[in-house]
Amino acid sequence: MVFCGVKKVLFMAQSIKLTTEQMRMMSLFQNVTGAMARDCIEDENQDRVIFVVNSGKMGLAIGKGGMHIKSLQNIIKRSVELVEYDDEPEKFLSNLLNSKLVMNVKINDRPDGTKQAVVIVDPRKKGIVVGRGGKNAQKARMLAKRYFDITNVLINGPERDPMEL
Repeated sequence: MVFCGVKKVLFMAQSIKLTTEQMRMMSLFQNVTGAMARDCIEDENQDRVIFVVNSGKMGLAIGKGGMHIKSLQNIIKRSVELVEYDDEPEKFLSNLLNSKLVMNVKINDRPDGTKQAVVIVDPRKKGIVVGRGGKNAQKARMLAKRYFDITNVLINGPERDPMEL
C-alpha cells in the first residue's frame, strides 16, 4: 500500500489515515452523489469499497432507485457499500448491520481493558445480519475497531446472556 499524500482525519480521539487513492474516491463519491463521505475503506478481501456517510445523508448518497451507487460501482468497477455514521457506538453498529434486524447492542468493558460489542438479533435473521461468508460481521469488526476501539463484535440471538461471554 502506498502512503504518498496521506491525510489524517481525527475521529473520537483517534486519527484515521487516508491514502491519496481513498481521498480521490471520496471526492468522486461527493461528485457522483452530492453527499460528503466522512471515510473510505478499501476492503481488498471482499473486493468492495465502504463509504461512511454522515447521519441523515444516506438517502442523498444512495440516490433514487440506487442510481448513485450503481454509477459509482460502474466507475470504480468494485462493489460499493454505505454505512451511516453515528457518534454512539451502539447506534453505529445497528446502522452498520441493518437496524431493522438488530434488536439491541451492548458495549461491555472486558477485564483485560478491551471493549466488546454484543449485537442481539432474531435467531432466524442471524444469517442475514452476519452476511454471506461473514462479510457483514467482518465489516462491523473492522469499523468498530476503526472508530470506537472495540476489539470484538459478537452477533447472538436473545437466548444467550451477553454478560456470560
